[in-house]
Amino acid sequence: MTRTAIVVGAGPNGLAAAARLAEHGVQVTVYEQAGKVGGAARSADTLGPGTTVDLGAAAHPFGVGSPAFLHLGLERHGLRWLRHRYPMAHPLDTGRSAVLHPDLETTAAELGVDAAAWRTLHRAVAGHPLESLENATGPLLRIPPHPLLMAGFGARALWPADGLARLAFRTEAARALFAGSAAHSMLPLNHVFTSGFAVLFGGLGQSLGWPVARGGTNAIIHALVQQLALDNVVIHTNSPVGDLRELPASDAVLLDLTPRQVLDLAGTGIGGRYASHLRRWKYGPGAFKVDYLLDGPIPWRDERTAHAGTVHVGGSLADVIQAERDVGRGKVPARPFVMLAQPSAADESRAPAGHQVIWSYAHVPNGCDADVGPLVDRQIERFAPGFGDRVIGRVETSPRALEDWNPNLVGGDIGGGSLRGTQQVLRPAPTLRPYHTGAPGLYICSSSTPPGGGVHGMAGWHAADAVLRDLGIG
Repeated sequence: MTRTAIVVGAGPNGLAAAARLAEHGVQVTVYEQAGKVGGAARSADTLGPGTTVDLGAAAHPFGVGSPAFLHLGLERHGLRWLRHRYPMAHPLDTGRSAVLHPDLETTAAELGVDAAAWRTLHRAVAGHPLESLENATGPLLRIPPHPLLMAGFGARALWPADGLARLAFRTEAARALFAGSAAHSMLPLNHVFTSGFAVLFGGLGQSLGWPVARGGTNAIIHALVQQLALDNVVIHTNSPVGDLRELPASDAVLLDLTPRQVLDLAGTGIGGRYASHLRRWKYGPGAFKVDYLLDGPIPWRDERTAHAGTVHVGGSLADVIQAERDVGRGKVPARPFVMLAQPSAADESRAPAGHQVIWSYAHVPNGCDADVGPLVDRQIERFAPGFGDRVIGRVETSPRALEDWNPNLVGGDIGGGSLRGTQQVLRPAPTLRPYHTGAPGLYICSSSTPPGGGVHGMAGWHAADAVLRDLGIG
């Protein structure tokens, strides 16, 4: 008997779940309310003809080593990863940038007196990036596939990043590099586990890199769709689902939705303690996005910065700590931490000849309605005098606008929910079965489940494995 499944939501997790089920012979149908699949992993010519702007994520240290994407062999479907000369740079007020090189030894050597400490913290992840990702992209409440590696990582990850940066490093360059990677958590840097983000992102950058997808992040989605077509998965776009009882009968339904959207669905059968946990779900800080079209490279004071894929525009360790603390307290920082990517420096297809597409967003409080665009401009100009003179086009997207575009981005939260407290581990409820909703045959597979946000498909992959186990398949 052929088993059937329905996936509601066609973001990377929903598509990965569909692919995992389909390869085991499950007949899968996907419903997506938007006109195109991909969720926040889409690209468009937002800055005009001839431009490609990533509407969500731009650089992919998790995507390039994703166990799901590697298993599916997305390169067979045209996906190409492009790397910059440097994975990341972090400009400082001295005029020189701290630079993350694509290998551990070069990075460490440039950090002088901090070389040994830098090696000690990053050696395990940089030396075993795929194994580290296997550990990091699964449910935390389980025996990891590489337990010794995980034990060593955990000893470093538990520390708050502000304290470990000050304790381990003496130079502002090393402290800033560490803090910038820790800020990917979108948590105040005095929060436990923030060092884990720093070590993981830094180690991946010095091994797999932080590449971009040739032609835009949508190339990842295109490759996934090509794989699904081979497995006869049916995808319906422009097909919002408001009541699960209106869907065809199936053995399993998987929701690529965050708790708020799950609760808004009719016919789920979810109730009791699980529903109470979903109602208490907390969303994290928002992103205020600014995309720029320039008539040339950003005029960074340190010209090496123009060759970095990702630039952490945040200044010193103290600056980053202050900015993230302000956001955690619901305040817009005067000098926000800005995540900036320069995809067209490695991918010439992203912009007309001689031009550059720049992708950026600032960390702001959830649902922030302040005009943060000028603050982003000033932060970049701080380290690249004359930047404003290069701008020939720009598009701002507020947290509210991000949510209007993609309802999963509640208040501009790009990670599916805050990582504060127990939500870092127990997503979306305190249970050993994070993908089960408690309602028969109903599962959740969004970034609100382990391992959280990012374009890697692993939440969907693990949710699909839960379905396969329950159906006795595989």
